[in-house]
Amino acid sequence: MLFNFANVLVFLVVGCVFVVLNTTLSRLLHTKLFTEEKFIPYECGEDPIGDTRVKFNTRFYVIALIFLIFDVEIVFLFPWAVVFREIGLLAFVEMLVFIAILLVGLAYVWAKGDLEWIRSFQTAESVSEESAD
Repeated sequence: MLFNFANVLVFLVVGCVFVVLNTTLSRLLHTKLFTEEKFIPYECGEDPIGDTRVKFNTRFYVIALIFLIFDVEIVFLFPWAVVFREIGLLAFVEMLVFIAILLVGLAYVWAKGDLEWIRSFQTAESVSEESAD
């Protein structure tokens, strides 16, 4: 039993040594050329245009987060579907509750209007027009 813990300890020690060794070697061997291009905010070969603090639409992040939430939740359905016949009625009811929670979340997002791009742009424009008046 202690041998199993020793394996974990050896693995952790080797991992830590690997990280420290590579970090140290990287700091010792890298070139230290600080040019003017290194200090610009966008370092890809293109000169940045305008200020780096640009207002952007956060809808992209909202849609990405919604996709991630539902995508990760749907991943839980695959193992359940593989063993569906062996798990019994209780697991079936639990999965129905799980899917109901997902549907409530989808209804909430839909009711807020987060799935409608055109409506959100129109509301954003009308809000900005009202605030300008």
